[in-house]
Amino acid sequence: MKAIVTGGLGQIGSHVVEMMLARGDQVIVVDNLATGRREHLADHPNLTVVIDSIANKSQMERLIGDMRPDVIIHAACSYKDPDDWYNDTLTNCVGGALLVDLAKKCGVKRFIYYQTALCYGLKPMQQPIRLDHPRNPAGSSYAISKTANEYYIELSGIDFVTFRLANVIGPRNVAGPLPIFYQRLKDGKKCFVTKSRRDFVFVKDLAAVTVKACDGVGHGAYHFSSGTDVAIQELYDAVVDAMNVPGKPRAEVKELGPDDVFSILLDPSRTFHDFGKIEFTPLQTTVSEAIAYYQKHGTLGEYTHLRLLQDKK
Repeated sequence: MKAIVTGGLGQIGSHVVEMMLARGDQVIVVDNLATGRREHLADHPNLTVVIDSIANKSQMERLIGDMRPDVIIHAACSYKDPDDWYNDTLTNCVGGALLVDLAKKCGVKRFIYYQTALCYGLKPMQQPIRLDHPRNPAGSSYAISKTANEYYIELSGIDFVTFRLANVIGPRNVAGPLPIFYQRLKDGKKCFVTKSRRDFVFVKDLAAVTVKACDGVGHGAYHFSSGTDVAIQELYDAVVDAMNVPGKPRAEVKELGPDDVFSILLDPSRTFHDFGKIEFTPLQTTVSEAIAYYQKHGTLGEYTHLRLLQDKK
């Protein structure tokens, strides 16, 4: 199989690429290194890495036109700064729409996309959220731009699978509470948790299901979710345990921020029906693998699409 993976040096994309290379697929990765890292993928005879923006029209026309991939796996996204509307729209809308257009023009057989659960808004009307829940991404630039790209995919008529994601964590996770907790605990700083809950899923579990989608399983929108959520406090405790922090420091508990939500729990029933039973990796194992990665490579920064950041004390 021939594949182009955007954001292929990021958390999700790099794990998918590794699985594809392991079975003999030919892969081109495109990444602008905004949050990806070159060291996430070792050199491989079947791997070509292109450091560029997916909004570079001539570059993407050349890569997709020359390779004529069987599948495009679109993992690239802009999320580092909730107020950086320019880069959010440039990558998530302009670049994303360009990929969809080229996939249609070049006869790409399948398009795989990762969508944020924030497409349902900050106050979802269902719990758990079903796939028929109206999309209402107005709460953040990230969600607006990601959802716009999903609409372009649906408009195009190409064969696609969209995974609307729970919180994907594990090795190479550079955004959200997990790397923030690690870095602050490592630096001897205090942490806080909010009174919220999330469904944390292991990145390698998602990558394995993505490869199935590349091979033709499924069509349309799916939730990638375990169907259960845990308190952010539980994630923090798992980090403390994995790091074996002396004294097991407690985190301060704070109320939700203005652009945060208590729980975003997705109904995964269609995913289980079409992709089969998924043996989700336990949270402590997931966190332990992530901590081992941070201890070797460090974190890339304290990024979150929310304005909810740890203070700098």
